[in-house]
Amino acid sequence: MASVTRNAFSAIAAEERVDEVERVRPLSDSELEWKNRINEELLTVLDLSLLETIDESKARAEIRQIALQLMIDESAPLSVKQRKLIIQRIEDEVMGLGPLEPLLADKSVSDILVNGSKSVYVERRGKLEKTNVTFTDDSHLMNTIDRIVSAVGRRIDESSPMVDARLADGSRVNAIIPPLAIDGPSVSIRRFAVELLSIDDLISLGTISTELARVLEAIVKARLNVLISGGTGAGKTTCLNILSAFIPHDERVVTIEDSAELQLQQPHVVRLETRPPNIESRGEVTSRDLVRNSLRMRPERIIVGEVRGAEALDMLQAMNTGHDGSLTTVHANTPRDALGRVENMVSMTGINFPIKALRAQIASAINVVIQVSRLEDGTRKLVSVQEINGMEGDVITMSELFTFDREGIDSDGKVVGKIRATGVIPGFHKDLARRGIELPIETFEPDWKGKE
Repeated sequence: MASVTRNAFSAIAAEERVDEVERVRPLSDSELEWKNRINEELLTVLDLSLLETIDESKARAEIRQIALQLMIDESAPLSVKQRKLIIQRIEDEVMGLGPLEPLLADKSVSDILVNGSKSVYVERRGKLEKTNVTFTDDSHLMNTIDRIVSAVGRRIDESSPMVDARLADGSRVNAIIPPLAIDGPSVSIRRFAVELLSIDDLISLGTISTELARVLEAIVKARLNVLISGGTGAGKTTCLNILSAFIPHDERVVTIEDSAELQLQQPHVVRLETRPPNIESRGEVTSRDLVRNSLRMRPERIIVGEVRGAEALDMLQAMNTGHDGSLTTVHANTPRDALGRVENMVSMTGINFPIKALRAQIASAINVVIQVSRLEDGTRKLVSVQEINGMEGDVITMSELFTFDREGIDSDGKVVGKIRATGVIPGFHKDLARRGIELPIETFEPDWKGKE
């Protein structure tokens, strides 16, 4: 029997791993029956606690060998190809997130959207497409969700049917289950970028121009306070990551996020993350709590992943009391809307500010608003850079420095356009010179005659 096992295992091991198409193929009824049967038997003979103490590659090899031995012992009427696929599925179940593993391994996938056990979509290059991936049933999907949330010390059940979590690689996860999700458990996974984009990548992708890249670098190095605005999936966090790369490496940076996503490269970074309430509705730590605490940590830069509520007031106060060079993001469709949202979020504190005083504080705290957008062809563009000038009466005044000049749509359905300077010289240009940051005045000259 041992020689048969070795020969069979060698036959499977000699071939390449299951290809992507085969790996997501739904199992036939007989294959599913054998997969469940072998998986149950494997769990009775496998010491799961021991697997946690050894290298992952060795643990996976151990699972494959035991699963194959069980198939041989049971005389499973399966081809080598079928055995290889079933073993791969079992390996994914024990060591990973089951049916989602092949999607997580695919670098072209930016979002994974599970709408119940039988409907899984992915986003590739800005477009949604349905996959062949399915779960056995809602219970199978719930087990996967439990594995995700328990790994970060959170829970999900009928009394707490919504949860935010993250995977080991940093990918952001949101799950919502019945009774709130009517058609079964729903999971949304925003993939974590393994390969960090740089400012040069944005230039090559046409997201920004070389001139704008120099301006953004100068803005960060000059310690201007920046608000990045955009819709869901527009690339706000990506933009924030790229801007943070310009922060000098001798500065102490404190980051505050609901779910840790930022990938700062500086050596002196303190990462803080909010915490939801426990089962007794105690122990919650909000973004506002962390922003307040960060002020006592001697930060030279404060980066808030996203302002969503009352923490906006504390962020504005920090920007106005010496913590310049701060960066944050907000959900909004335009730079003007972004300021309106900040105004509304401050009102969530319950403090009644005179509207003029509040707007004056916003105008004093925020120097630059950057608008990013996901266009209908799936591409993400930086579409506007605006400087806040101050107040005129009760209105915050802004000047647009760069704008995306949209020219139309080509035959392939791609949006055609270019980011261009408007010709407005920013008020912070003199401040840059005083800080020793050289930025030629020609950088802001319009180039409308240069349209191609």
